[in-house]
Amino acid sequence: MNSRAKRLLAAAAAALLGARAARAADWKQAAPDYAWSFPADHEPHPDYRSEWWYFTGHLASASDPSRRFSYQFTIFRIGVNPGREKSRSRWASRQLLMGHAAVTDLANGRHLFSDVVYRESPLLATFGTGKHLATTLGPAGSTGTWTLGWNGAGFEFSARDDAQDFAFSLKTSPLKPLILEGPNGYSRKTESGSAASLYYSFTRLRTSGSLRVAGSSQAVTGESWMDKEFGSGQLGPDQVGWDWFSLQFADGRELMLYVLRDKSGRPSFAHATAVDAKGRTRFLKAADFHISVEDHWRSPLTGGDYPSRWKIEIPSEGRNFVLIPRLADQENRGRRLKSMAYWEGSVDILDADRRPLGQGFVELTGYAPGSAPSAAPSF
Repeated sequence: MNSRAKRLLAAAAAALLGARAARAADWKQAAPDYAWSFPADHEPHPDYRSEWWYFTGHLASASDPSRRFSYQFTIFRIGVNPGREKSRSRWASRQLLMGHAAVTDLANGRHLFSDVVYRESPLLATFGTGKHLATTLGPAGSTGTWTLGWNGAGFEFSARDDAQDFAFSLKTSPLKPLILEGPNGYSRKTESGSAASLYYSFTRLRTSGSLRVAGSSQAVTGESWMDKEFGSGQLGPDQVGWDWFSLQFADGRELMLYVLRDKSGRPSFAHATAVDAKGRTRFLKAADFHISVEDHWRSPLTGGDYPSRWKIEIPSEGRNFVLIPRLADQENRGRRLKSMAYWEGSVDILDADRRPLGQGFVELTGYAPGSAPSAAPSF
């Protein structure tokens, strides 16, 4: 790896760790009075230091519904130069583009992950508007590009990794209106201070398209969840990781819940958003719910000791349920950023008698020794 490539990866690693690429004052800060405007806010916000478009979902083969998959697709924009005066050069980079893509083949018990990191430039990675929100080269050795766009009615995106032998091209449309996560979409990460992001979600997206795994291609259908966040200081100084849950219940309700942890591993801040069948939201504080970990899974490759089964109680919602991973090893291990490892996987939602209630995704960061949180604290 040449020195230039090393500097690029070092800049991305610094961003992942929450280090400041410039003084905080050089970046625009998330504010509680932000004036939302859609579809414009689906597009990039380069005045903020970081931003991500995050999709997870559950798919089934159109020809054989018993053949199930889950997937993750995330595009991150990481600012490295506030650029008060925009350079005249088309090749000047103010930001990096990082992409993560994963497919879990549940029938065969395989989890595949791919990551890319490129500086913004015309031939490597670009951010835009509408149908061209983001485009980037795929990983070395793969043909084609990774893409993300808004077609006026929903998101479309694609990714492939020829070495891992998987690819997908998916199209989504909202089944419920978008929601703002926190009052006016202002999502706090600490009880006090400025750590916050601007955050919205589509909690149910009808999803269809094509998926290829291990040389086998098929049409797929299912449902997805989408998060979008942007800001310039999403973690407090003592926070090192998070547990994040996106849950879709069979009765039409959804739940987003996150717990941030400090350096000792104790919870430092928590928040949840309950969404009813009609799309109405209710915000919950840490005192409104209780999470207990009932099992762990240790990664044989990174040594990360991850929670692997949870019991969640929300008395005010009348909810008491258990989450069980559909596959134990859904750890994403970076190839471009070797220090990056986090668990991102599909789970089943069961009641106290182990009857199915729905499905969801869980993200766990900061558990693997020496690893940095992923760039997408999907609070």
